[in-house]
Amino acid sequence: MPILPESELVCPHCGHRKTETMPADACQWFYECEGCHALLKPKSGDCCVFCSYGSVPCPPIQARGAGRS
Repeated sequence: MPILPESELVCPHCGHRKTETMPADACQWFYECEGCHALLKPKSGDCCVFCSYGSVPCPPIQARGAGRS
């Protein structure tokens, strides 16, 4: 299955949605919501904000086959 480079982030505070291109070989630990300016951090057990708040997990997790269906 191909690795998806983009994920839609949804802010848990205000519900703002934005599609972002993910880093191909790294995890992104922080993301500032454009709607409410909250600083998003990964949930406990997740490696990055895309795994916690995105429509698809980050590329390193996708490459390991641990992505969501």
